[in-house]
Amino acid sequence: MTETSEEAGTGILKIDTWLEPFKHDLAVRHKTAVDHLSQFDKYEGGIVNFSQGYKYFGFQIQDNNEIIYREWAPNATMMHLIGDFNNWDRGAHEMVKNEHGVFEITLPAINGRPAIAHNSRVKIALNLPGGGYVDRIPAWIRRVTQDLSVSPVYEAVFWNPPEKYEWKYDSISRAQRRPLSARIYEAHVGISTSELRVGTYDEFTRDTLPRIHKLGYNVIQLMAVMEHAYYASFGYQVTSFFAVSSRYGTPEQLKHLVDEAHKLGITVLLDVVHSHACKNVLDGLNMFDGTDYQYFHGGPKGVHSLWDSRLFDYGKYEVLRFLLSNLRFYVDEYHFDGFRFDGVTSMLYTHHGIGSGFSGGYHEYFGDDKVDKDAINYLILANYMLHQLDPSIITIAEDVSGMPGLCIDFKLGGVGFDYRLAMAVPDMWIKFLKELNDEDWEMGKIVHELTNRRYKEKTIAYAESHDQALVGDKTLAFWLMDKEMYTHMSIFSELTPVIDRGLALHKLIRLVTHTLGGEGYLNFEGNESGHPEWLDFPREGNGNSFWYARRQWNVLDDDLLRYKFLSAFDSAMQHTEEKYGWLHSEPAYVSLKHESDKVIVFERAGLVFVFNLHPTQSYADYRVGVHMAGEYQIVLDSDEERFGGHARIQHEKSRFFTTPLVWNGRDNFMQVYS
Repeated sequence: MTETSEEAGTGILKIDTWLEPFKHDLAVRHKTAVDHLSQFDKYEGGIVNFSQGYKYFGFQIQDNNEIIYREWAPNATMMHLIGDFNNWDRGAHEMVKNEHGVFEITLPAINGRPAIAHNSRVKIALNLPGGGYVDRIPAWIRRVTQDLSVSPVYEAVFWNPPEKYEWKYDSISRAQRRPLSARIYEAHVGISTSELRVGTYDEFTRDTLPRIHKLGYNVIQLMAVMEHAYYASFGYQVTSFFAVSSRYGTPEQLKHLVDEAHKLGITVLLDVVHSHACKNVLDGLNMFDGTDYQYFHGGPKGVHSLWDSRLFDYGKYEVLRFLLSNLRFYVDEYHFDGFRFDGVTSMLYTHHGIGSGFSGGYHEYFGDDKVDKDAINYLILANYMLHQLDPSIITIAEDVSGMPGLCIDFKLGGVGFDYRLAMAVPDMWIKFLKELNDEDWEMGKIVHELTNRRYKEKTIAYAESHDQALVGDKTLAFWLMDKEMYTHMSIFSELTPVIDRGLALHKLIRLVTHTLGGEGYLNFEGNESGHPEWLDFPREGNGNSFWYARRQWNVLDDDLLRYKFLSAFDSAMQHTEEKYGWLHSEPAYVSLKHESDKVIVFERAGLVFVFNLHPTQSYADYRVGVHMAGEYQIVLDSDEERFGGHARIQHEKSRFFTTPLVWNGRDNFMQVYS
């Protein structure tokens, strides 16, 4: 990487001319990343090689079963490896420290076997300046376990199973799996059972994978996999970054899950939390070598005031190694196909998004007083490394600020993500359902929110995610029907106005979001069927109950309940997209936003979409403009009987012919029932 001129990294200006006043900022940002890449080229053999730190740090088992263990702890004066293998003798296995603050020890094999037994406990004891000492869980450990009946604190485990997992579907390349249209199923292994307990990797593989495949989703986004001490944190208080959660099973069982998903042609993404870390000391990274600034910023700058967690110092060389290697590890070891980066807004700004409404003014996205340049540089390097490793890897940014260039290629001056989440869209739907009567919904507002995305930056649209399912909020189904969901969801009960409206709007909200809102679509597990109730993990405030920390598949799968209609429609929506591909087509052309009729009409991927959101009025022979002349027929109708509708249109008898007359800015029109 040698391009460092003022012009380098400013190609984005051709895409977004509003960035012209910030050309220098873009050039400096780009040069910072280029300088780091050059440094990696000079000293590490390149960033891709640099990202293999997991092959150097932590426990490395050699071909002769010798074990080498390394740990970075610059403040420590002495370090000993302790565990079951040496009866926790603090003086038996002293490690040697080099000039970079890295401690190392080699354990020769004993009778040809590793000196540390598989699945035995290990820890490190650090001596600190001034004479004190602390015990720590190795930072790069790949397995930790928790026995809540004894203590909430995790124990590190040396994981070296005698039989390594053999991948069965490696022949299906990541490029073959990568979808043209990303239809994402956001899932949490632990809640994927109907029973009052934590679900397992094996159960998810057996029961939930086939469900996702049948529905027509082609991407799974797994949440809360990186080990976290507190189950109710939804995985957002990570303690051990290289360990997958032992609550759900073993590393091999997770590999089997990913392998079986690949067999079905499904791409698997990991929800990765590099925006912050759990503040736990005994089983986390906090105060690891006795300082508060080893992995994190020291003092108040290193604490997130709302999340009560620690904030990484992305300007440190070894922190970059740790985090980049963490990504590489999950690609290499678990064959994940990409990542959804959590908390990107917090990373991008020194204020972490706290108290900032983000009006859209470009001045909000630049400036030393606002932007964390080291964090942006890390995100650029992370995206660059992953796409150098494999261009088919998918990265998604969870950013509410709308920072320009987030999903533009690094060479043009962007950060390099593939997609960003359309986080304002679910907020709009909740606001409409919570604050407005149906007749007060603004068609222009809906269209604006669904189409308001940055040019050439791909967006994942969604009507609701796990955020809207969590206790304290309501799912769309609950906002629409909670007054009668417990009494009128049986097909033998009266179809009341509340349930009728709820079913109809649930379908239309999801379909208009799917078709108009972006270049990808996301749904949270169970919500495709209007999952009853919210999501609330066992905690002190609810008596540690699992009642709401599960998916009630028994209800959703009951053929006598109306949830089946929502599931059937969602599946038809996914499979129709698979056939016509609107998500990977050009953005829609909206020809009508009629406020009094409550009708929205647009074209995309050769299809014409007509939405009637009027609470009481249907229209016969409603005139809609279309670009392509010819004969049209219905491919998806939310009012079909199989979707719980009233079957007002007979599909087999319905053909729609265009008239060559300009209407709503289109060359032709046709008349439809809506």
